[in-house]
Amino acid sequence: MKKWIFLIIILLGATSTIFAQETTETLNISQLQLDRLWVLISAALVFFMQAGFLALEVGLVRSHSITAVGMKNAIDFIVGSLAFYMVGFALMFGHSWHGLIGTDIFFLFNLEFVSDGNPLGLTFFIFQVGFAATAITIVSGALAERIGFISYLVASAVIGLIIYPIFGHWVWGSAFFGSNQAWLADLGFIDFAGSSVVHATGGWIAFVGALILGPRLGRYKKDGSITNFKPNNIAFSVLGTFILWLGWYGFNGGSTLAFNEDVDNIILNTTIAAIGGGIAAFFHSFFFQNKKEIYEKMIGGLLGGLVAITASCHLVSVVGSLCIGILAGVVHNLSFNFIAKVLKIDDPVGAIPVHAVCGTLGIIILPFFALPGTLSNSILVQFSIQVLGSIVCFVWAVGLGYLTFMFIKKFFGLRVSPQEENAGITIPGTLQEEEEEEEEIDMEMLKELMGDEKQ
Repeated sequence: MKKWIFLIIILLGATSTIFAQETTETLNISQLQLDRLWVLISAALVFFMQAGFLALEVGLVRSHSITAVGMKNAIDFIVGSLAFYMVGFALMFGHSWHGLIGTDIFFLFNLEFVSDGNPLGLTFFIFQVGFAATAITIVSGALAERIGFISYLVASAVIGLIIYPIFGHWVWGSAFFGSNQAWLADLGFIDFAGSSVVHATGGWIAFVGALILGPRLGRYKKDGSITNFKPNNIAFSVLGTFILWLGWYGFNGGSTLAFNEDVDNIILNTTIAAIGGGIAAFFHSFFFQNKKEIYEKMIGGLLGGLVAITASCHLVSVVGSLCIGILAGVVHNLSFNFIAKVLKIDDPVGAIPVHAVCGTLGIIILPFFALPGTLSNSILVQFSIQVLGSIVCFVWAVGLGYLTFMFIKKFFGLRVSPQEENAGITIPGTLQEEEEEEEEIDMEMLKELMGDEKQ
C-alpha cells in the first residue's frame, strides 16, 4: 500500500512539474506576443504623427503653399522610408564595426531568421522606420515655401540613407544586436527615445538648410525688421499639435520595446512635460514677449516639452517632467526670437527651436532630474558625457547637412524661382503648364462672353 501511495506522489509531482513548465512557456510566448502588439500599436501612433506634422505645417505656412507642404510631407516619408529600408536600417542596427557603423542586414536580408537579434524581429523595423521618417519630416517645415521639390526629395534620401542612421548607430547601435558596440552609448550617453538621435539631428539639419536657403522673399525688410506673414490656419496647427501629442505616447512608450510596468509612467511623464512646456511658453510670451506670436509660441513650447522629455522620460519623476517641460517652454521662446531676429534665419514653422534647441536641452539637463540610483555615473560625469554627445550630434548633423545641401545646390539647384515661390511651389515644369492652361481657359471664357454680347 505504501508503495502505491509513494508511486502516486511521484506521478503527481512529475505532472505538476511538466504543467508548470508548459505554463511558463505559454506565459513567455504570450508576453512576447503582447510586446509585439504594443510595439506595433506604438508604430502606428508614430506613423500617425506624419498627419500631425502635416496639419501643423499647413496651419503655419501661407495659404498658397499648403499644396506643396502636403506633397513634401508625403514624399519625404516615401523616399526616406525606402532609403532607410534599403540601407539606413543596416547602417544603424547591423552588426557593428568598432561601434561606428552597421555592416549587414541590408534590405532586411534574413532579418526574421537572425538568431542573435532582437526577438521582435520585423516588428522592430516597423517601429524604427517611423522614427527615421520623423527625423526627415522635421526638416520639411524649416525649409517650407522656397526649397524645390526634387531638391527636397534628394535631401530626404540622404538623411534616411546616411545622416540619421549613422549617428543613430552611435547611440542605439546595440538595440537590435545586443552584443554590438555603440561608441557613444558605451561611454554612458543616454537618449531613451530620441531627443538627440531623432529631434536634434533633424533640427540641426533644418538649421543649416534654412541658413543656406535664405529667408522667404519679403520676410526681412531693408532695416532688418521682420515682416509678419499671416499663418494659414492656427486652429489647424493646434489640431496637428494634438495629433503629435498622441503620437508621442507611442514614440516614448513604445521605446521600452516591451509592454511592462514602465509604460504608464513614461506616458505620464510625457504628458506632464507637454503641459509644462505649453503653459510656460504661453505665459512667458504673454508677459515678456510679443503677444501677437503667443499662439505659435504656445504650440512650439508644448512640442518643445515633448521633445525635451523624450531623452529622460524613463528616469525622472512627475515633478521632474514638469520642470523639464517648463524649462523647455521658456528656452523655446528665447531661441525662437534669437533665431528669427538675431540670426535672421527664416523658419516658417519653428522647427529649429522645437527640435534642435529643445532636443539638445533635454539631453544636457537629464542628469540633474534623473531619480537617485538611475544613473551609473555621478551627475557631473554624466553631464559631461551628455554635453559631448550633444556636440557630436551638432557637428555631425550640421557638417553632413551642409555638404548635402551644397551638393544639391550645385547639381540640382536648391531654391525655386521667385515666380514659383510667390505662386506656390510645384513639381518642375507644372507651373508653366498651369499658367498656359489658365490662359487657355481665360481665352475660352472671353470668346464665350463675346459670343453672348453679339447675340
